[in-house]
Amino acid sequence: MTALMDIYLYDQIVSPPMYRVIRTELEGRIHSGELVPGDRLPTEQQLREQYEVSRATAQRVLNDLAASGLVVRRRRHGTFVADAIPQVDLLAFVAPDLIGRTSAGRHVVLSARIVSAGAAMYSLPGVQPSTAVIELVRLKLDPEDRPRQVERHVILFSAAPDVLDQELEHFVSLRHFNDLGVELSSVRVYLDPVALSEDDADLLDSEPGTPTLVRRREALAPDGTAVEVMHTVIRPGSVRFFVELPPGHSLPRGNEA
Repeated sequence: MTALMDIYLYDQIVSPPMYRVIRTELEGRIHSGELVPGDRLPTEQQLREQYEVSRATAQRVLNDLAASGLVVRRRRHGTFVADAIPQVDLLAFVAPDLIGRTSAGRHVVLSARIVSAGAAMYSLPGVQPSTAVIELVRLKLDPEDRPRQVERHVILFSAAPDVLDQELEHFVSLRHFNDLGVELSSVRVYLDPVALSEDDADLLDSEPGTPTLVRRREALAPDGTAVEVMHTVIRPGSVRFFVELPPGHSLPRGNEA
């Protein structure tokens, strides 16, 4: 048994798994510049034939590269080397005066309607089911008109009853609340890891099941009632987030939390 275990461990050290061998090779070609942004990578079938591996192994290689942000998988089109990934300050999604720092591009309105809170796609904490809310679904495109994210808003109708009269392609909810004088006690942003659903994969031109992030934002009134809940599904590998303190805010020192 010990001899067999030694052979097994030796094989694992000397012969790394094939998916890792293939992934490392493709990563090297990308980092060296042999493959540049926009170049198409081999398909799963081509990888299977070239390296004599299973479909699961070929699929894992491409999915791992997509999860790392090096490539973008576009459904029915193939896998391509990713462009330089934009970096976005998360604070821009909680502060109206920082909205201009969000990523460039335009919106396509997929749906906009008034429904009862009980029938809405997301619940608003503290809001009764019979209360009127506004549902807004938009597709955010990057400057090259490629899909970047799917945004879904549920907005308390009484807080901003004129939302559907706005230019929804350019509508920014927090800025609109600010203009209306809507008082907010807090705005929180959460990042939730998910796997792309079939519907979102179609909208984002990606592969279903690919790991990505949902940016979830909740804007609350002083009484704890939600004024808005917004879910944004991000196309895998399309953006990196960071948080940067604005000028005038110092970092904590010593034991300060």
